[in-house]
Amino acid sequence: MCKKMRTFVPQMKKYSYLLLFLMLFVTGCRKVQEEPVTTPWGSVLEDTTEFNEDFDLAEIQGAGELIVGTIGGPLTCYDYRGQKLGLQYMLCQLLASHLGVSLRIDLCRDSAEVAEKLQSGDIDIAAWPTPGSLTVNAEKPLLDQELKGWYTDSLLAEAKKAEAFRLSSRSVKRRVFSPMLDRQGGIISKYDQWFVQYARNIRWDWRLLAAQCYQESTFDPKATSWAGAKGLMQIMPGTADHLGLARADMYDPEKNISAAVRYLGELEHTFRDIPSRQERTKFVLAAYNGGHFHIRDAMALAQKNGRDPRRWIDVEPYVLGLAQPEYYNDPVVKHGYMRGSETVDYVRKIHERWNGYRGVKTIRAGFHQGNTPQRAKHERKKKYQV
Repeated sequence: MCKKMRTFVPQMKKYSYLLLFLMLFVTGCRKVQEEPVTTPWGSVLEDTTEFNEDFDLAEIQGAGELIVGTIGGPLTCYDYRGQKLGLQYMLCQLLASHLGVSLRIDLCRDSAEVAEKLQSGDIDIAAWPTPGSLTVNAEKPLLDQELKGWYTDSLLAEAKKAEAFRLSSRSVKRRVFSPMLDRQGGIISKYDQWFVQYARNIRWDWRLLAAQCYQESTFDPKATSWAGAKGLMQIMPGTADHLGLARADMYDPEKNISAAVRYLGELEHTFRDIPSRQERTKFVLAAYNGGHFHIRDAMALAQKNGRDPRRWIDVEPYVLGLAQPEYYNDPVVKHGYMRGSETVDYVRKIHERWNGYRGVKTIRAGFHQGNTPQRAKHERKKKYQV
């Protein structure tokens, strides 16, 4: 290449970069001169659309989404078996349905962040921990007017009733079968062959798997919960997708059990840092019911308070404690409030039924409904008193 050409190429690159910068600058400007649009009959079509910076009621309904900011807790919003619950959440769901839009919850760190996002317009409504206390951004007068005209105390009562129903056993549609089909013959259910077959994959006693199945569905393969959990092992649709279980097969007994065992195997792997298989099983069952992230929070609390995070008897008080603000607001807790009493009861009942299937007397150590962090601390002090 001649010297003149070698000089010319870098110059071309330099001008190309300059041209690209100018193009980006022009297209990035707020106002861009657009070519006029001409109709087929020759007149120029003018754009009469007005840009409204106030995202009020009409714009919210047009976008199809209401954004509510809140902090996690039992009176606001919390995770329950993969679904959101909480009194304020239920109330906002009713409001969103009234407006004909979907609901998006923005969980904030604290009340100050909620207030900041409300003022900046990042959220449309703030839901405070006081039941029924919903605040609207000051620049949304039409939404505020709609909310005030819509809200009544009876709606709060309706939200409470809806939440109570979802937390009750009545929310699961199922037939109740005998916990043991033939005690003399050692036959628990008509699904025993699949419990035996698939329990081997995770090296569980098949009777433990049967006990869990009874706790989930009372051996009803058509059982369905309000949240969409289906079948013998009450598998959620999203979990079924993850496990490769076709939604059309969620009521199939064998396929449902097989998928549940795959999920239990994943949880076994998640808690592989717990060396004792006997202890690990309790953590796996707790995670199946309440979510592994909540159980990890309870383990972190146990460790912070000088307890063994790998023993259920030490972690159980903090699973219960996650229903109290002093614990679910602790800095080591990453996933907030949980209904720990239900999870503790779930693990206890399954072990008691499993012991019954094996003819073993139940030892209640580690399964105390009243085993709160405060009580555990008191018992520990008594133990070492002289």
